[in-house]
Amino acid sequence: MNPMTIYILGAFILGCVIGSFLNVCIFRLPEGRSIVRPPSACPHCAAPIAWYDNIPLISFLILRRRCRNCAFPIAWRYPLVELLSGVLAGLLIWRFGPSVRFVIYYVLAAALIVITFIDIDHQIIPNEISLPGIVIGFLCSFINPDIGWAESAAGIVVGGGCLLLVIGIYYLLTKREGMGGGDVKLLAMIGAFLGIGGVFITVLVGSIVGSIVGLIVMFKHDANAKMPIVFGPFLSLGALTYIMIQGLLVDHLFLFPFLSR
Repeated sequence: MNPMTIYILGAFILGCVIGSFLNVCIFRLPEGRSIVRPPSACPHCAAPIAWYDNIPLISFLILRRRCRNCAFPIAWRYPLVELLSGVLAGLLIWRFGPSVRFVIYYVLAAALIVITFIDIDHQIIPNEISLPGIVIGFLCSFINPDIGWAESAAGIVVGGGCLLLVIGIYYLLTKREGMGGGDVKLLAMIGAFLGIGGVFITVLVGSIVGSIVGLIVMFKHDANAKMPIVFGPFLSLGALTYIMIQGLLVDHLFLFPFLSR
């Protein structure tokens, strides 16, 4: 087994373990509860979950998707988040190797996972993630070889500012609110980690995919144009796309020389 395979396997396992904690954040943050105490418990019967029933992915399979105490079905969301966290960790270490870049981008990826599922469930993006994320992203720019502090600061301003502009124009044209302030803070956080280039690709990919999905959903459910669109997951997808392609594609987009590092 070559070293990279070992790194990917180790990152996948670590990502799955962290994914278990991300599930706690997704479940508790919207309710304003502590993510540290009390220990994990069944949401149906409130019985504490033993450590051997809390092994990422494995316990879900051993328990056959049911609580050991009350036999209530365990939501597929839990192993999905664990698996997604593990896969992203494996992809990032394959892309960047065991480096500071891997750590920085996995921190961002983990935050985006939490934001995505909370936004899907509650149509909110928690300030507890986005605001500290802006600060952390800016501080990481001092050790991130991909962007410096000036580009990080510019990413924060452009990321938050461009969405504020879009929201303002949309309101002037329709007299209705579109995206919320949570999306603004999310894009500012993404800009802090990825800079202006990351903001551009995030908005581009997020808008394209979000528009396609929105049209499909509206057509399928015969909905009108006023139905709310959750944009956080698409911004998250755009940011993850940029992380994986930066240095491979973005630097060669001659139409956008300002994206080059």
